Amino acid sequence: MYDVIIIGGGPAGLNAAMLLGRSRRKVVVFDGGKPRNRWAESMNGFLSRDGINPREFIQLAREELIRYAVEIKPIEVASATYSKGQFVVNDAEGTVYHSRKLLLATGLKDNLPQLDGLEPLYGKSVHHCPYCDGWESRDKAIAVYGINRDGIGQALAMRTWSDDVTLFTDGTKKLQRLDLELLARNEVKVCTDRILRLEGDKGMLQHIVLSNGEKRAQQAMFFSMGAKQQSDLGSQLGCEFTNKGVIKTKRLQQANIPGLFVAGDAARDMQMVIVAASEGAKAGVAINMELQREDRK
Repeated sequence: MYDVIIIGGGPAGLNAAMLLGRSRRKVVVFDGGKPRNRWAESMNGFLSRDGINPREFIQLAREELIRYAVEIKPIEVASATYSKGQFVVNDAEGTVYHSRKLLLATGLKDNLPQLDGLEPLYGKSVHHCPYCDGWESRDKAIAVYGINRDGIGQALAMRTWSDDVTLFTDGTKKLQRLDLELLARNEVKVCTDRILRLEGDKGMLQHIVLSNGEKRAQQAMFFSMGAKQQSDLGSQLGCEFTNKGVIKTKRLQQANIPGLFVAGDAARDMQMVIVAASEGAKAGVAINMELQREDRK
């Protein structure tokens, strides 16, 4: 019997594991090896680790957990249930684990534009988060991808990082007169032609090729098409979700199931690595305090 099972080996899960390990709890972390930022070359905005490769960051974090006897299992979890004050977790190979508390730190996965040529550019010059990658794209010719009216807000926001911003609506023509006036006032260019493909070299975007054969010189692209849960374990356990698809949690990351906590992108709209790590720390402390209360005679 574990004190805590943590599902998800990213910043949220590992930071929770550290606090719980330091609290002398028996902890196991399951990591399926598919982090949201696995395509990225650098992880930015994390004080003292700005610009580090995400894989190196995870390796350093795991090494720090060794002294606290935290177990790391590199395998996915297939199912999780709660019954009579206990969690039962089955991994992908059918092994069963039991714990008093469960932390979900399974994260999200982004909805990507369906564009030919995007895959080798994603995480290098095509991004979704300007706070994570806007600095590296500063003063470049930035494309913002958004069908219908979805890209307006991000196109305006990207003017913070560059004076050369173009909104591409990929053949959709839903922009209204007031939208166009707002974009024009803020010197955001608009292209409503359908995109044929993206062209680049060594991960760096060079051109957006339109269906009419025109090539637009662009050096970076940002998009915001939402994200979905990386795992269905929250649904399996009966978690409540917000209208944005993240799991509802209380102030200290508690979900609506007794003993269940959720931290990181799966539970919040502020989806940044440093925020995920801080939520993991909060969850770790809250879980330990709950265990302490239960253990008092």
